Amino acid sequence: MYIPTLNDMLEAHERIKPHILRTPVLTSAYLNELTGAQLFFKCENLQVPGAFKVRGASNAVFGLNEEQARKGVATHSSGNHASCLSYAAMKRGIPCNVVMPRTAPQAKKDTVRRYGGNITECEPSTTSRETAFATVQAQTGGDFVHPYNDPRVIAGQGTCAREFIEQTDGLDIVMAPIGGGGMISGTCLTLSNLAPETQIIAAEPEQADDAYRSFKAGHIIADDAPKTIADGLLVPLKDLTWHFVSNHVTDILTASEQEIIDAMKLTWKHLRIVMEASSSVPLATILKNKDRFAGKRVGIIITGGNVNLDTLPWTI
Repeated sequence: MYIPTLNDMLEAHERIKPHILRTPVLTSAYLNELTGAQLFFKCENLQVPGAFKVRGASNAVFGLNEEQARKGVATHSSGNHASCLSYAAMKRGIPCNVVMPRTAPQAKKDTVRRYGGNITECEPSTTSRETAFATVQAQTGGDFVHPYNDPRVIAGQGTCAREFIEQTDGLDIVMAPIGGGGMISGTCLTLSNLAPETQIIAAEPEQADDAYRSFKAGHIIADDAPKTIADGLLVPLKDLTWHFVSNHVTDILTASEQEIIDAMKLTWKHLRIVMEASSSVPLATILKNKDRFAGKRVGIIITGGNVNLDTLPWTI
């Protein structure tokens, strides 16, 4: 198992700069007053494909040699990694094949197809996803870019935290949602080297809390098919992301489905931006644990903004 280094992250940042945005950081006086903390929101939902995963996907795609690139890339994903890998592949002019759960939001499927990705649907479980992917990869020969358990992807995701600390002049805590752990791992990679005094806290839905239970147990506990409104957080930790989580994460906090929806609505109203339910989990946990964050400078990575506007959770 290759563990990506700080140098890998720095090289990734130079490689992907032409293909990503340096996303802005927003603040809200209302949300600061509500939580008792100074909150800084890194808006990765404003990336062109609508999610932070364009960083890791671009690092993998543009790091391929010409022989590898001719066969294209392949992956399995509930949505954002699929769309971001399709986007990066389109920019390089190579094929992209993705396996997606049939229950993935239509907005995310539409984004994949808009960027030229070829979708194979599977049942909404980790087992079904990995079985279907094995067939697709055998047929296409594309380079497997794992959604999160890939050193190239983690190094790419780590570039977000580098920008974040530069844009905020230092943070006490950085928070991000956790599913498979790609963003959290990249954050750990960067901050443990560049800002070791900054705590890293992950946030997870109560109904898909395998990372929380893994963290408390000291070993990976994987759920096969959890159900939560935060559809980007349905996958389990793997060996590479577990390395970073177990060594560098301070804590993992959880929020209920209603708490996630309430936080999502708050941010739509007061930050005036579109974000996914998965992205609102950190704020939900801060609101649930105000005393822990009071008086702190807290950075929150808004991981994505690909939302089906016809089925917003507070209207259902």
